Amino acid sequence: MLQSDKKNCFIELGKFLAQFEANGSCRNDAVLYNDLFFDDFEALIHLSQSHNGWYTPEQVYFAVQSWAQALTEQNLNQWLSKYDLSLAKPKTVGLILAGNIPLVGFHDLLSVLVTGQKALVKTSSSDQKLLPFLAKYLVAVCPDLQNDITFVDGKLENFDAVIATGSNNTARYFEYYFKDKPSIIRKSRNSVAVLDGSESKEQLVALGEDIFRYFGLGCRNVSKLFIPKGYNFDLFFNGMFPHQDIIKYEKYANNYDYNKAVFLMSNFKLLDNEFLTIKEDSGYASPISSVFYEFYDDLSQVRSKLENDRDQIQCIVSNGLIENSVAFGQTQKPALWDYADNVDTIQFLTGL
Repeated sequence: MLQSDKKNCFIELGKFLAQFEANGSCRNDAVLYNDLFFDDFEALIHLSQSHNGWYTPEQVYFAVQSWAQALTEQNLNQWLSKYDLSLAKPKTVGLILAGNIPLVGFHDLLSVLVTGQKALVKTSSSDQKLLPFLAKYLVAVCPDLQNDITFVDGKLENFDAVIATGSNNTARYFEYYFKDKPSIIRKSRNSVAVLDGSESKEQLVALGEDIFRYFGLGCRNVSKLFIPKGYNFDLFFNGMFPHQDIIKYEKYANNYDYNKAVFLMSNFKLLDNEFLTIKEDSGYASPISSVFYEFYDDLSQVRSKLENDRDQIQCIVSNGLIENSVAFGQTQKPALWDYADNVDTIQFLTGL
């Protein structure tokens, strides 16, 4: 199957996904195979919360729209243009996927297929429905992909390389188990924001999107703030206020009540707005419904710390204060070339 044909398969998938929006899905009669897939996918989006309580329709629609915007001809061409895909040799690549946010493993599947490899996929128990559905749509559009995508329930066997995503604990297991295979092993990471007090209310509202999207469960969610001494927290909380409805989700509210109680029983000093607590802490991985913060005297200190801790950090949000930082509100809209852990998946796959 020609690479151009595979690319066109994903362009068609992008057109299919573009129909589904939280404020009302709209069927486009020009989209291929809508008669077979449109109604079922709309139903699956609304059933996803029964499979995983964090996968509310709002969050799934957001993930779907993010991929619809990514899977355009222009984006695919820009992404793949710097690679010589003819270098890739047909291999079977095992994919062990996370399930913390909807479709979090789709980029790995896309990367394997566009490089001409076969994907042997083990989904997370938290996300077992969405990706197989999209794979069925891809096969309907491009039947030649039928033998290139295999989903497995048990142990991965008969593969040449592996891409595995998990916690720091599971990463140690992966590193041992796959020590004889070419691999990308991803561990836990968190994202941070660096503020200096000059941020506009609009930027801080957008920062709330970086904090609360997917209930804070993604590695690209901001879980830590670096702020100057004397920072006016009213600015921050005014930006968070438009996101207050998040407390209406029972699972989030339960986590907020529990984590706040744990902090208070431990006599930690907290700032609280009744749906988010912030706590001074040197760590990066704050619990759900909480954000850590750390004061700084000079931005050079922050830059040095972030460089030293780069293996713990997925992305950095700032108003240009840190080189290569992400704009406010954009952490959950990565481009195709924004690789997890900054490891170039296509380069890895073409080098097998």
